[in-house]
Amino acid sequence: MTSRWTTAVLDTDVPGGWAVARSRDGFLLDDNGALFPREWLKRQDLSILGEHGIGHLDGEPVYLLELNAPADVAGCRWQGLRGFMLDGDHTLYKVLGYAAQIGTWAREHRFCGNCGQAMAQIHWERAMYCQPCDLRHYPRISPSMIVLVTRGDEVLLARSPRFVSGVYSTLAGFAEPGESAEDCLVREVREEVQVQVRNIQYVGSQCWPFPHSMMLGFHAEYAGGEIVPQADEIEDAQWFNIHALPPLPASRSIARYLIDLYVARRLGHSEPVLPG
Repeated sequence: MTSRWTTAVLDTDVPGGWAVARSRDGFLLDDNGALFPREWLKRQDLSILGEHGIGHLDGEPVYLLELNAPADVAGCRWQGLRGFMLDGDHTLYKVLGYAAQIGTWAREHRFCGNCGQAMAQIHWERAMYCQPCDLRHYPRISPSMIVLVTRGDEVLLARSPRFVSGVYSTLAGFAEPGESAEDCLVREVREEVQVQVRNIQYVGSQCWPFPHSMMLGFHAEYAGGEIVPQADEIEDAQWFNIHALPPLPASRSIARYLIDLYVARRLGHSEPVLPG
């Protein structure tokens, strides 16, 4: 049976429920997972920066304890969010991905960017409030495009110096103010590899909590130009035949989905499902 996760703003004054703990080292984890009885977790020697009610898992309330620093808890260890992405429990990854974004937002908005005074968390909506300025700050979502550029049985893949050794992926970049997703796509492809594209088609989207992106996935056909990798951004970029692909991104990423979807369509195989 698949677990059901829904986000919600919960009252932190109400006792009970489950909780996750997050520090700069990731999330607290034991042999049973990253969800702990909330009241037990709060009794541990943790330096809590803030507490946030984040939603319901199978009807049970879930809270985030955002910590100032990691702490030693008997029988537990810390694991980064990417580690959970590669594990088998996709629902838990979604819970922790959302928790990471809420924790980052709350940590970065403790003080008003206009007057510098401390901000207060609003209890009935996901917002931080500065009373002197009458300003509300909501969780940040950064739209970005990600695109698979194709040429028949070939796909254009690139690698950044930040990637795991040997892995190639699709092209991606953040949208600028006043720029449509399609305009962003054309600009990013031109900047990163000096290639022109055509027949842009939207495929799907995925939340990418590293730290707060909304990835808008596209497919585009090659229209011209020779590959010239962008200095300091692209370590290498090549055309790869779908029958001889290099190491690819994690299977739960939208980058991998775009590649797998195109390969499946070219070969007449069943289409993969985009991870939620």
